[in-house]
Amino acid sequence: MSSENETPEGAAGESHEQLALIRESVRKAKVPRAKPRTWRGAALAKELPVARVVVNKGVLHLDQFFDYAVPEELDAVAQPGVRVRVRFGAGAHQVRDGRREGGRLIDGFLVERRAESDYKGALAALADVVSPEPVLDAELLGLARAVADRYAGSLADVLQLAIPPRSARAEGKASPEPLPPPAAPEAGSWARYERGPAFLDALARGGAPRAVWNALPGPYWAEELARAVGATLASGRGALVVVPDGRAAARVDAALTALLGPGRHALLTAETGPEKRYAQWLAVRRGSVRAVVGTRAAMFAPVRDLGLVAIWDDGDGSHSEPHAPQPHARDVLLLRAAHDKCAFLLGSTSCTVEAAQLVESGWAAPIVAGRDQVRLAAPLVRTVGDELLARDEAARAARLPSLAWETVREGLKTGPVLVQVPRRGYVPRLACERCRTPARCRHCAGPLEAPEQQELRCGWCGRGAPDWHCAECGATRLRAQIVGARRTAEELGRAFPAVPVRTSGRDHVLDTVPGRPALVVSTPGAEPVAEDGYAAALLLDGWAMLGRPDLRAGEEALRRWIDAASLVRGQGEGGTVVVVAEPTLRPVQALVRWDPVGHAQRELAERAELGFPPVSRMAAVSGPPEAVVAFLSAAELPGDAEVLGPVPLPVVRPGGPRRPGDAPPGEHWERALVRVPPGNGAALAAAMKKAQAARLARGGGEVVRVRVDPPDIG
Repeated sequence: MSSENETPEGAAGESHEQLALIRESVRKAKVPRAKPRTWRGAALAKELPVARVVVNKGVLHLDQFFDYAVPEELDAVAQPGVRVRVRFGAGAHQVRDGRREGGRLIDGFLVERRAESDYKGALAALADVVSPEPVLDAELLGLARAVADRYAGSLADVLQLAIPPRSARAEGKASPEPLPPPAAPEAGSWARYERGPAFLDALARGGAPRAVWNALPGPYWAEELARAVGATLASGRGALVVVPDGRAAARVDAALTALLGPGRHALLTAETGPEKRYAQWLAVRRGSVRAVVGTRAAMFAPVRDLGLVAIWDDGDGSHSEPHAPQPHARDVLLLRAAHDKCAFLLGSTSCTVEAAQLVESGWAAPIVAGRDQVRLAAPLVRTVGDELLARDEAARAARLPSLAWETVREGLKTGPVLVQVPRRGYVPRLACERCRTPARCRHCAGPLEAPEQQELRCGWCGRGAPDWHCAECGATRLRAQIVGARRTAEELGRAFPAVPVRTSGRDHVLDTVPGRPALVVSTPGAEPVAEDGYAAALLLDGWAMLGRPDLRAGEEALRRWIDAASLVRGQGEGGTVVVVAEPTLRPVQALVRWDPVGHAQRELAERAELGFPPVSRMAAVSGPPEAVVAFLSAAELPGDAEVLGPVPLPVVRPGGPRRPGDAPPGEHWERALVRVPPGNGAALAAAMKKAQAARLARGGGEVVRVRVDPPDIG
């Protein structure tokens, strides 16, 4: 069979020979005509032909730099700080013509160009430079390394948190020209604080003061943060403010724009969208913008000539990063303040134990207002305890005491009324039936539990407590404290049918509400801001928050109460807050006196006596029981480390809600806590990281999760 298009046998052979000659000439060419997949035969850069790269592999046993050869064609764009693509995973046997080949393509960052490599074998070549835009400088690299070491994590994981995903369109646009420094702002409402004007003056003069600021209740905190940023910009330096959520960021954004005008700061929040967020981040990186306000991820923002780092409401759980290695924004900003020798400001209407420790250690100075200013700004706080509830017919019938009804009725005459209801999911813990003192373990002072009516045991170390008695009053009976309220909005709606009822919670969070009379029912943290403030507030079912099985239960309850009460008008304007909780309890007394600082100081003293964080450092190890035991046996823990547990973790129902760190649904996991005295936190983190890296290098086996400084330890 024949055809006109048929190629003669000799011609076919000549064609194959010609193709082979072409391929060979391309391989031997000094500069190839097209990019080969492995740059085989391509000439290398004449100067600094080695690129040191951190690859995007967040596994601990690969937490190191890797060297690659730089092809001559990529020499100009392969500069420190750029994103690159490399081939990773090729074995030592995959070498051809002196160049390692194979492996799969993976992203990374070029951190350094070198004349020689410490590795004596053949190097693979850089596959490509993704973008010539430098996004990683030595300062950000050093910060990421410090965060990784503190939290027993990998550098690659931290860089994933620090550098946003690339947008080619945003990179192609030029950033605006930087504006000259503004004039130093007036002290304004900072004059209400004893050291407030002096703090602003130190910032404006280029100083690096460090302060813990207990803000007065009311709407002025955002403006006060803006004035601190303005004073720092006036000195020719940059400023960074981290807030817990987008609503707080919007308030500081508006305050900065009103004080300094547009174009002087960048807003970095998830709500802005990936392209706009990356464009804003690039403007900061390029030095076009010298101030940043944003949520958690902004803690790594590459601000030039950093003069101030500030965090608002550091006790909010949103500041704790859920992704590995799970750093906390407060600790990252503390590292930045130490590394950059810049000013530090921690502000909140409440006060965490960590903030109190910064003041007690002398590292930071307190900025507080006098008691006369507190009395002017804070609302009147009234309490409803067990005895009043027992005598109150209205409370037994509708679960709301008469005092609450009267407060709502009076408040609605002049404005909206806020009703805070604990969200579902608060787990009650055990306390003395007579005096409500929390039941704690004699060995480690952990919370006692009786899951599913079983024998009493410690939630930390697992020891039983069959002969428990109250250390305060000697009683032997326990009670489970009250869980959250239900049908609150419906009950209030029936009681006040002519008043609109609005809700704000997980599914729908309101930012603001008008100043007209209305009932606003909200879960903690979702309270909207009312125009001219709320006339009154009800803080219901306080036992639900006070009774959580958590070391921070009292601190967190007080923070939530003060955050809500700060939205209420001052006592001079008739603002009233009613809290349904036992009046004798320490957090309730701190709320009545409006003394969060005193509460934090007393909590710190107790934790120091018992060896609790933040005085000690802790690591949580969780996983299947056999894996946790094997991990702890293999870990080279510091000599003074104390292991508490392991104890079983609650089993997560399939399809039920999950929190970061929870076990897979249906699996039975255990958790152990490793505690070390002050000063040994770095040794503990290093031991955890080394043990985890060794386990992963051997093949891993069952999952074991390690978290340094867990925010919730029961």
